[in-house]
Parts: sequence; structure tokens; C-alpha cells
Amino acid sequence: MISKQKILVAMSGGVDSSVAASVLIDQGYEVIGVTMKLWGGTSDTGCCSVSDVIDARRVADQLGIEHHVFNFGDEFDAHVVDPYVAAHKIGETPNPCIECNRHVKFDKLFRRATALGFELIATGHHAQIFSQSEGLRLGRSVDLKKDQSYVLHMLNEEQISRLRLPIGDLTKDQVREIASSLSLQTAGKPDSQDVCFISRTKGGRQRFLEQRMEMTPGAVVDTQGNRIAKVPAVQMVTIGQRKGLGVSGEGEPQYAVDVNVESATVTAGSKTDLFYTETPIRDIQWTGEPVTDVLDIQTSAHGHTAEAKVKDKIYWENPHIKIASGQAAVFYLQDKVVGSGIVTRS
Repeated sequence: MISKQKILVAMSGGVDSSVAASVLIDQGYEVIGVTMKLWGGTSDTGCCSVSDVIDARRVADQLGIEHHVFNFGDEFDAHVVDPYVAAHKIGETPNPCIECNRHVKFDKLFRRATALGFELIATGHHAQIFSQSEGLRLGRSVDLKKDQSYVLHMLNEEQISRLRLPIGDLTKDQVREIASSLSLQTAGKPDSQDVCFISRTKGGRQRFLEQRMEMTPGAVVDTQGNRIAKVPAVQMVTIGQRKGLGVSGEGEPQYAVDVNVESATVTAGSKTDLFYTETPIRDIQWTGEPVTDVLDIQTSAHGHTAEAKVKDKIYWENPHIKIASGQAAVFYLQDKVVGSGIVTRS
């Protein structure tokens, strides 16, 4: 009798990872489910609540597979929560989901899986893996509206070779149809959209940060440097923000076009002041040789792409709205990830 290939499936308690486990069972794998306990504080959003662990365990029972819980709370605090706070202290806008994937879900989990004898890991992310002449490459999901390749862009080829993404060729509607046909616990569960360790009922992002750092009151100045208002916390202002700047509602709408924590100032300007033809970027990395052609650049998890060339900066083909420093810029060529970098202040 030929033994089945074992695969460890990260089950977040959502419908996507539930169906991913089911698909792999149908494909003939010996599936073992694992849920990562990451955040020990209050959580009512995302994938860190106690109810999510319960949902994952119930789905595993429905599918007839083993289910385990790995406690990675220390790693999550060190590599996700602490850097999230540190970034806000200097006025950057971090993406904690990317850092969680980088350091926890696709580093710590891979190392734990290896120690337990697993060669393969699977997740319920909406993305695909493609084999090309230059090697394996991460690419977009069939369902572009749900594509999550942006938050997985940091995966290297060795990690990709051990990863399976069984729902990348399914639309979200198809995923829910499969879950419903199996009467899975998570079939009608809504998608998580928020940062998992930020509680909506406990004051949100501002309350979370106030408990962990000192806020800096600041001045709001116009593009000529004239003081026109003030804000209670510079760190809570984001690029493109319109409300909460204390600027008079008369005349042309004003937006935050720059945030400088060091000088405790927020610069307000018109919408046209938000558009640039170049974006400074650091830590540029390519999956292979640098691409000199025009690329599609994505700068937020749920954002649209825009065409640009990447050299020492991002050079947009058309003026592009300013991007908050700290955000990842992911480069795509024909829907494949070919590189990335981190937006920085000019």
C-alpha cells in the first residue's frame, strides 16, 4: 500500500483555509490541520480570536482530520506587534499582515513543520504558483478581486517549492459553494479585513497605540509652511487623510500630503498636491534579474495597480497619488511577482 504524502494545512478558522484542507483531501494528501495562536490580547477581528481556533477545530472534525494548535505568540509580538508600534512612532504606515507572513506563517511555521517531518505546507491564500523557465514564481489568483499575492510577495523559491495554494484557481464564490456543499462550519463566515490585534470595540488603532507609545501633538501647515491648524497626535495622521486635520471646510478640500513626526508637522494641501511622478523606495529586491520594462505596481493589499518603471525609485507612467512611507510596493509582470520594495519619505 502506497502511503499518502503528508501536508500541514494552516487553518485560520475561515472559509478559505477550510476549503483548502478539503481540496487537498480530495487530491489524495494526508492532511493535518494546524491553527496558529498568535495574539494573546483582546481581539474581535481578523484571524486571532478564540472563536477562530474553535471554528478551525470544528471544521477539522467535520473533515475527519487531525487538528493541532501551535502557540507562536512570542514570535508574533516580536516580529509583528512591536514593529507595528515602532513604525508608527516614526510616522510610517506598516503592513502587519506582510510581516506576519514573513516571520511567522512562512518562517516559524515552516521550521516547525520541518522539525515534525512535514515537507509540504498549504494555506488558503488566494494566489497561485507558476513554474517558469527561471524557476517557480508566485502569481495572482484567478479571482483578482480576492487576490492575496501582494501579502505573500516575500516568499522565496525554496518556500514556494514546499507550498501548496489549493484555492488559487477558484473564485471566492466557488470556495463558498464547496463549503456549503460540505456543510462546513465556516461556509457563511465573513472575510476578515482588519488588523487582527486591533479591537474595533476597544478604541481601535488609536487606543491600541496610545497604550504603547507617547503621542506627539503637532501643527498643521500649508504647502508654504504657514501654520493653519493643529492635531493631537501626528502619528495618527495618514497620507491622503482629509478629516480630523482641523482645517476649515471653506474653499478647496485639504488633505494630508506629508507627515513628519520629527518636526511634529502635518502638511495639508489640495488633491493635486497628492500626486507625484516619482516615489522614493528602499530595500528593492527582485525574484530574478531586474526588470527594466514597464511593470504593474501595487502599493496596498486591496489596491489597484499602476504602470511604472523601477530603478532607484518608482517612476510612474502617469502621476500617482502619494504613498505612505512604510508601505510595500510589489512589482508584477504579467500577473507574476517579480520584485518589491518599501516606500520611504523623500
